[in-house]
Amino acid sequence: MFRRLMMDELAVWSKAERRKPLVIRGARQVGKTTLVHTFGKGFGQYIYLNLELSEDKQPFLRFRNLEELLQTIFFLKNQSLARKAETLIFIDEIQEVPEAMNILRYFYEQEPDIRVIAAGSMLESVFDTSAHYPVGRVEFRVLRPASFPEFLDALGEAAALEQLTHIPCREFAHDKLMKLYHQYALVGGMPELVSKFAATRDYGALNPVFDSLLTSYLDDVEKYARYDTQALHLRHVIKSAFSEAGKRIRFAGFGNSAYRSREMGECLRMLEQVHLLKLLYPSTSATLPLQPDLKKSPRLQVLDTGLMNHLAGIRHEIIKTEDLSAVYQGVMIEHLTGQELLAKQYNALSELYFWTRERSQSTAEVDFLYPFQGRVIPIETKSGKTGTLRSLHQFMDSAPHNMAVRFYAGLPAITTVSTSAHKPYKLLNLPYYLASQTQWYLDWFQNELQGRT
Repeated sequence: MFRRLMMDELAVWSKAERRKPLVIRGARQVGKTTLVHTFGKGFGQYIYLNLELSEDKQPFLRFRNLEELLQTIFFLKNQSLARKAETLIFIDEIQEVPEAMNILRYFYEQEPDIRVIAAGSMLESVFDTSAHYPVGRVEFRVLRPASFPEFLDALGEAAALEQLTHIPCREFAHDKLMKLYHQYALVGGMPELVSKFAATRDYGALNPVFDSLLTSYLDDVEKYARYDTQALHLRHVIKSAFSEAGKRIRFAGFGNSAYRSREMGECLRMLEQVHLLKLLYPSTSATLPLQPDLKKSPRLQVLDTGLMNHLAGIRHEIIKTEDLSAVYQGVMIEHLTGQELLAKQYNALSELYFWTRERSQSTAEVDFLYPFQGRVIPIETKSGKTGTLRSLHQFMDSAPHNMAVRFYAGLPAITTVSTSAHKPYKLLNLPYYLASQTQWYLDWFQNELQGRT
């Protein structure tokens, strides 16, 4: 499956003058290896090393100096060292040889002309404190499941993709794009699932793939956990996370267990490091900089909404519904919006926040906060009348601007809304399927407001 946006990111890295070796992070099965293989076709020489294979592992185990390592690698792969400046080396499953992580520093210091990309399971480095990447000598990018535009690309829906990226989206494209977004909600963005669906258009054929993906994550835990109890806790968290996804959670008793906060918190943070899930903490501010309130309960975002829907058993509801907000008390479409907002965040330190105001008599909560040109734009995912957006109104009462976004089942529209304190603001209403286009629509929204003044 072609990942156009991440390919663009890799191209920028490749052309940089003082590039560092690049480490691509991401959960297993998100397509890291396929991505780099595709990128490697654009080089004069492409060397692929899989450190799960003995013959590829040996040069790193016998490492004495970089010159000898390069001579060995280029010889074994029948490539020319004289053409090293046009070479991409991809070290896959690098966690299998922890020493190889540190060797990356020598590429940066001694052979900056050679482009080097590494990838692999981060579980090894989470469990083994001796395994780490050289600080300041490598760059990181995160690959997440495919976004809706990538889903359309994989399905060959070129006309739909063209209309999705036309701003504003034309009315005649709405019904088809909404139908395709329902399909995306069912399938999710895991490349193997997307490819299978593109080939068969059969939801039933996806069930073994869903189960296989979950099994592979559980097997990773068995492989790397230091002791049986830790493996037991992690297996519980993985299985429970998909039914708790989209909700605010407490560590103590997570997943209807008797486990303590310390045990569950440690496991959740481990799985966050390997990008199987993300803990979204709230902010209580309507202005930058956004600071997470770590004393409050986080909301759980799992790797992929398709996996969540399969394991939570709600796929049938999605097939029947006309409005995705009606499924799972609105949790599913909110989670999918979060996945879309995260999909283009390639920085390893990228965060996603929501807003909350907790008082003794009431609690207000806005789904997401989006930094935009020095402002914090609130985003809600909810259909219905604007009068039901009480939390959004409360946020806007304290916001020093007049822009807000709501994803819903209708057509794109800009409306004027007033809070209970009679503060007017402008609400950009967008159909769910445009979540991936948020940045461009905010630019358009701002230009429209300036044109109306």
